[in-house]
Amino acid sequence: MDVLSDVIMAMRTGRPHSNRTYRRAPWAVRFPPFSGIGFHVVLQGSCWLTPSEGEPAPLGVGDVVCVLPHCAEHVLADTPSPAVADTLAESLTSPEGENGDAADDAATVLLCGAYLLDQSRPHPLVAELPGVIHVPARVGRHPSLRSAIGLLGAELEQPGKGTDAIVPALLDSLLLYILRAWFDEQADHHAESGWAAALADPVVSAALHSIHDDPGQPWTVETLGARAGLSRAPFARRFTALVGRPPLAYLTWWRMTVAARLLHDPDLVLGRVAERVGYTSEFAFAKAFKREHGTSPGRYRRMALG
Repeated sequence: MDVLSDVIMAMRTGRPHSNRTYRRAPWAVRFPPFSGIGFHVVLQGSCWLTPSEGEPAPLGVGDVVCVLPHCAEHVLADTPSPAVADTLAESLTSPEGENGDAADDAATVLLCGAYLLDQSRPHPLVAELPGVIHVPARVGRHPSLRSAIGLLGAELEQPGKGTDAIVPALLDSLLLYILRAWFDEQADHHAESGWAAALADPVVSAALHSIHDDPGQPWTVETLGARAGLSRAPFARRFTALVGRPPLAYLTWWRMTVAARLLHDPDLVLGRVAERVGYTSEFAFAKAFKREHGTSPGRYRRMALG
């Protein structure tokens, strides 16, 4: 599995939510801090986004905004300096009230949604993202993202047979398309460090894909470097510089993240979990797991399953 998909699947929890909202000026909506990821797409009209830190940003038709957990608060409004955000969005998972009409050309129409995240072990890829990601509409850019938005908007406007299954699937796709678009934009600007650079770097990306594709393999710095086409020392330096931790430290961290996810399956015995993440000894696995999670695998499973 590719790294971005794996990271999101490891953190996503529950069902995503979305709705279309119609707003007619004057209006303002305040969104409090949220532990998941939210998004807004302008389908018609325009508005302003004001984050808790930073300058207001104008949004036009086709603009996409993704709001990460570390954005303390943000306001959507018809002006850059609303006197007051008169409506409080209780959470990004709840539909906002509608005060416009879909056929009203003067209304601003928004497609909004949210994804719940497990914040107990946030992946550094997500933690490193900016609090607000803005993907502006550009002709010919990110056609897959635009197609997903169109399909989701149409499904919400005119639900039909299968909508209850179609909408969550489209929302999952939309999140990945938004993040892919942002990483592509960073690659275009030649990011020099961090996860945007790591995913764009052929050497480090090859090693990351190997780890995520088969975390149970007995990887070493040498074998990962060989997969990436570099000898041990230069590979280790390059990986550490971009990912923020040495190759084997990241491997262990990811193995324990995968193990925690596997422990939610009550039918998977601990020995099999250990094997899946590269440990032939259940004792060695339990020791490594406790060092990472602060508790034994068995106790972790009991707490997770209630």
